[in-house]
Amino acid sequence: MLNVVILNGGRGASTIIPSLLARQRLHITSVVNAYDDGKSTGLIRRFFGMLGPSDIRKVQELMLPKNDPDHENYVTLFQYRFPLDCNREDVLEQLQLFLDSESIELIGIRLNNIRVREKLKVFLAEFLTGLNTIEKTRQEQFDFADCSIMNCLYAGAFLTSNRNIEQATKSIDRLFQLRGTVLPTSIEDKKLVAQRENGEILYSEAEIVELRSNVRIEQIYLLDQILDKSTFATIDNNEKRSYLERHHCYVGVSPGVRLALQRAEIIIYSAGTQHSSLYPTYMSAGLAESISDNHSALKVFITNIGADYETPSYKASDYILGAHRYLNLSDERNYGMEELFDVIFINQSHFKDDETYVEYDEEGFHDISIQCLVDIFESEDNPGKHNGTKVVKTILDLYEDKHFQ
Repeated sequence: MLNVVILNGGRGASTIIPSLLARQRLHITSVVNAYDDGKSTGLIRRFFGMLGPSDIRKVQELMLPKNDPDHENYVTLFQYRFPLDCNREDVLEQLQLFLDSESIELIGIRLNNIRVREKLKVFLAEFLTGLNTIEKTRQEQFDFADCSIMNCLYAGAFLTSNRNIEQATKSIDRLFQLRGTVLPTSIEDKKLVAQRENGEILYSEAEIVELRSNVRIEQIYLLDQILDKSTFATIDNNEKRSYLERHHCYVGVSPGVRLALQRAEIIIYSAGTQHSSLYPTYMSAGLAESISDNHSALKVFITNIGADYETPSYKASDYILGAHRYLNLSDERNYGMEELFDVIFINQSHFKDDETYVEYDEEGFHDISIQCLVDIFESEDNPGKHNGTKVVKTILDLYEDKHFQ
């Protein structure tokens, strides 16, 4: 059994993880940051004082066992959001009905497995009890509109796990008998913010994702508290930068992630949104050390196929240089490229007419002493996305060459 660790966001590895899972004799561990604070995830975080389960949930959905007779029902559960026009009292009544009756349906989703059903009742009861207390304390009602039901269940799992997001994640893994493991990068509840090169502040992970611009993001930070926009807007850009640097929190990588990296035979840096999904993972203290100390693992970096709103003018070298910078941000030692990466995958195809492709800038790699593998990694059937089957086959071929030549 080969241990594979992939560092990814919620959607960036959506073709690669299923292709890894389709292979025999691989154990997959996905490492995901939990700083998401958009939509209902932001509300859950604010009410329950926890990290965001959104991206973790998306990857766990990919890992639901397809041979389970309830597979389709579980997918529906993981994807279900309450309607935008839902009535709060009706929602609470539906949830309470599931707890109090012998019904095998939660919000109309059939749950045939009694073990799953009873455990979800435990999570739901904790969520509702906790919510009742928090609402009284805050004197504010929770808005269920467009809220993910799994986020609510995750909050319950969090409360039953002594407020530890890693343990809550593992309890969901075990409950649904997932085909792999998903771990949060860190268990520390911090808020993600960013500053663009022009000084503009992005006050949350949601703003990093949603406020699109051609101005590059200069730096991301992790803070204990949400910034007060009205106060912060009155100070100049240099003062803002100074404040963010002074208050940036150096969070440690979670124990589970450290152990997974120590045991890994293959480590994959996935494609994805850099500043909201990947760089926050890379900047965790101890992550670079754990990767560097594993001398035998094959370490593969996958560049994006298309430029996105977070990296509007990035070339291939910008991705690897950015990753290297953030991996070194929180550790005392400055790790060299060759300690953290063995090979970079760079796509060279252009199957989509309206796509802005990430170009291979050969001159940008003159001072980068690791192997560049330039090939067609884009899917012809799904242009703009990676061909997961080819990417995984290439990685496994490289592993064979590294260890069995």
